[in-house]
Amino acid sequence: MLVLTRKNRESVVIGRPEDLEVVLEITVLEIEGGRVRLGFTADTKLPIHRREVWDRINGNGNGNGNGADGAGVAKAAPARVVPVATMSARPS
Repeated sequence: MLVLTRKNRESVVIGRPEDLEVVLEITVLEIEGGRVRLGFTADTKLPIHRREVWDRINGNGNGNGNGADGAGVAKAAPARVVPVATMSARPS
């Protein structure tokens, strides 16, 4: 596991420099109390899920949300891709 420290508005970029494109950029949007809001910028074809959702999709519903068993093959319907613009909006 790679552990990084980022401040508010700092990002992490995932991709290979030789590909000349960013595959995924994760930006710290807000740090408040014990919560961190992250913004994800990626191609709309790249599904992004919380770990507990990923585990359900892949049949790893072990309930602990860490995916420790690593087993399972996706049998669910294709994941719904959430546009980045709606991911950062707070529900009213």
